Amino acid sequence: MNEEYDVIVLGTGLTECILSGIMSVNGKKVLHMDRNPYYGGESASITPLEDLYKRFKIPGSPPESMGRGRDWNVDLIPKFLMANGQLVKMLLYTEVTRYLDFKVTEGSFVYKGGKIYKVPSTEAEALASSLMGLFEKRRFRKFLVYVANFDEKDARTFEGIDPKKTTMREVYKKFDLGQDVIDFTGHALALYRTDDYLDQPCYETINRIKLYSESLARYGKSPYLYPLYGLGELPQGFARLSAIYGGTYMLNKPIEEIIVQNGKVIGVKSEGEIARCKQLICDPSYVKDRVEKVGQVIRVICILSHPIKNTNDANSCQIIIPQNQVNRKSDIYVCMISFAHNVAAQGKYIAIVSTTVETKEPEKEIRPALELLEPIEQKFVSISDLLVPKDLGMESQIFISRTYDATTHFETTCDDIKNIYKRMTGSEFDFEEMKRKKNDIYGED
Repeated sequence: MNEEYDVIVLGTGLTECILSGIMSVNGKKVLHMDRNPYYGGESASITPLEDLYKRFKIPGSPPESMGRGRDWNVDLIPKFLMANGQLVKMLLYTEVTRYLDFKVTEGSFVYKGGKIYKVPSTEAEALASSLMGLFEKRRFRKFLVYVANFDEKDARTFEGIDPKKTTMREVYKKFDLGQDVIDFTGHALALYRTDDYLDQPCYETINRIKLYSESLARYGKSPYLYPLYGLGELPQGFARLSAIYGGTYMLNKPIEEIIVQNGKVIGVKSEGEIARCKQLICDPSYVKDRVEKVGQVIRVICILSHPIKNTNDANSCQIIIPQNQVNRKSDIYVCMISFAHNVAAQGKYIAIVSTTVETKEPEKEIRPALELLEPIEQKFVSISDLLVPKDLGMESQIFISRTYDATTHFETTCDDIKNIYKRMTGSEFDFEEMKRKKNDIYGED
């Protein structure tokens, strides 16, 4: 370990593993360490079930009705992958897909007036949906056609809208869309967590809705994918990639000190040895003095013996509860997966509720979501701080990832990865570049 590395990475969360994979592919000498004996950090999947009970300090052991403990792989942070999103591109370009199997999530639902409805995202679904009246459907269909044809490079597709100036609120007005439709378009299609986007230029929202539609078009049932055996498989896939390119991995390594000289990182001390480095990547838990808290997320893992009502008995789905529907500032999300994904015992379902904390009583805030899941066999509640780096790391060369947010997909995580990459290398992250470097080693397919 007493060696010189280009980059040392602390923590094996998804963000850290992807960055260490990319840096290794880019020819950097990487040392990757984690104080835990398992991969995944905050984004780990916990197995066997007994360990989940211990982690949440639930007395006793799981009842027999839960089946075999090792049939369970429970994600601590629930997220799906957008089929056409950035993470899937990273997986495909690095060929980490060869280590993983994915299933399409069976449906996406939205909450309105105490009930849940399937999210309409194609013209046919929009016309059949009971979320809207007849005239509303026609207007919404017109809007979807506009979005599908919209092309940033072709002003003829703008129809009098200036993508960089016109706000999304004005676009909704142009198509005469009502509040309920605005709610599910902004929150279930564009996947915004709050309504701040309404007064921002519309091009970002239009592109988000396009991403949703294109992801949906790939597999048909929903735009979301989920890996068999849980999300903990993702960091491990990128860790393998890093190892192929000469990266060194060490789990169960207590980190005693990050050594900084004249304001710049020069190495890491572990078990009395010092590994030197030019740059350091880590999650917030390794540098508590360099991060600040910007909020909290509550997540409740619920074990069920039944699918969620009104979801057509789906064995996996997402439910979005738009903030307007429950008088909140931010949305509540439910991610549900099951034995069909090899993450639970036969006949069992795992639903994970998450949202940004807004009051002193976070458990009360998520009640509308828990009511959709009744009866619940066992709940595991966690409240985590949302931590962000105090500075960009340019001087210290210590690059810190952000805590995983309450969204149920990885787009914000990928933005953070691209941002850290740019701060470290000075150049934009380029998917194509990664593909080319891989071909140098493996040759063309």
